[in-house]
Amino acid sequence: MSRIWAGTDCGKTHHHCLVLDSEGDTLLHKLRRGSSADEFPAVVPSTRRRRERTMRKIIVCTFLTLDGVMQAPGGPDEDAESGFEHGGWQKPVSDDEVGAAIAGWYEHSDAMLLGRKTYEIFASYWPTADPDNPFTERMNSMHKYVASSTLTSVEWQNSTLLEGDIADAVRQLKASDGGNINVVGSGDLAQILMRHGLVDEYRLTIHPVIIGTGKRLFADGAIPTALEPVSVSTTKGGTIVGVYRPNGKPSYDSY
Repeated sequence: MSRIWAGTDCGKTHHHCLVLDSEGDTLLHKLRRGSSADEFPAVVPSTRRRRERTMRKIIVCTFLTLDGVMQAPGGPDEDAESGFEHGGWQKPVSDDEVGAAIAGWYEHSDAMLLGRKTYEIFASYWPTADPDNPFTERMNSMHKYVASSTLTSVEWQNSTLLEGDIADAVRQLKASDGGNINVVGSGDLAQILMRHGLVDEYRLTIHPVIIGTGKRLFADGAIPTALEPVSVSTTKGGTIVGVYRPNGKPSYDSY
């Protein structure tokens, strides 16, 4: 098991991990064998340009009810904390367009950042999931970064346990080479990332159902933030699929 010195958490089935690519290392090996950098003008940029190209996004990917609940979308036993009785609310209000949108969330991401609860749910499901499910291979092969103050090891393949301060660890991940990093479920972890201004994008499905109780992504005390809509659409079943980016502080006015 590999470890990264870093610091701390809900999701399941269709949810949502980092393998650092070695393009730069490969080129370095070629140069060491005597090749000239001029042979690779398109892929050996300056240090500054390469850093800009590889800066990674932290993307919060979450399923929500219309009243903002994110708890236990995948099943009755997924997360019954605080007596939650509405687990499994997502499937009855989803459609194939929702599935296609979620699949698209992974096209430019090669890692997941997970809290302990979500990691344990995924690690108990995906290693033995149906191999004909197109998500199975993807979920198992992606790298998983796990933020936990209680776990001492992570056994699911391609998993790395972060230790120390989570905000510092995530800053290091953002500056490393690789694709984007999806935060899936992991409500407590998402709160930490939002408080430290580390979320680059929100990808949300907002389903046509009201639950009334449960954990919310934007709970009381959330940092006031203006959001820039990147794309917003509605599926045939009435689910809103929205992508938003933080855009500074809200502005205020009156009519």
